[in-house]
Amino acid sequence: MTPDPLFDLTGKIALITGGSRGLGLRIVRAFAERGADVIIASRKLDACEAAAEEVRALGRRALAVSVHAGRWAEMDRLVEIAYAEFGRIDILVNNAGMSPAEPSHQVSESLFDSIMNLNFKGPFRLASQVAKRMADGDGGVIINVSSNAALMPMPAVVPYAGAKSAINAMTVSFAREYGPKVRVNTLSPGPFLTDIANAWTEEARQKSNNALGRPGLPEEIVTAALFLASPASSFTTGAVIRVDGGH
Repeated sequence: MTPDPLFDLTGKIALITGGSRGLGLRIVRAFAERGADVIIASRKLDACEAAAEEVRALGRRALAVSVHAGRWAEMDRLVEIAYAEFGRIDILVNNAGMSPAEPSHQVSESLFDSIMNLNFKGPFRLASQVAKRMADGDGGVIINVSSNAALMPMPAVVPYAGAKSAINAMTVSFAREYGPKVRVNTLSPGPFLTDIANAWTEEARQKSNNALGRPGLPEEIVTAALFLASPASSFTTGAVIRVDGGH
């Protein structure tokens, strides 16, 4: 497809964690369709390779990397692999995460640590290392994917809501720390009908307690991600962009 001039990512290098499925995969496709080469990182290499093949079919370069996005050393390894292959990263989308619901009094220490590691520690390490390189180079854009749970915490997801709240705070801090050459924003989705929704009730798939009365369609996240990734948002940094149907 011919990129819209507002959302033209031709020649850009994008790294997307959790890019092999769900909203991450939709963002991978959207960026590649608009000219970006893409590094796709998640735990399952075969799923990353499948997404990479889609990107290559569009005539773009793609690299699949298997990593655990909650581990400090693996984030460092991902950075080294990405820069060795492409020489730079122009756009980072910190998308990997998990949101298990568990009554708070039943949350084990290991579950607590797993949620915090994947949703905050790993993204912090990755974003900080990429932001420093961007700031020392030609600049870039970082998009941290959060959740409406950080803005409206709900029962039984306290560690997740806490980790995503930390992501929101990190976005503001990094925008100031690594600006003006690096723009850092938060994309805050509500419920979306991705593969995770297969486990929902039929009612939850049809209705949601938000202003629009429904969950989002996966393609409805794409325009917000393109806005934040492209020069169309050149005066937007440290912001939380809510795509949640009006929660």
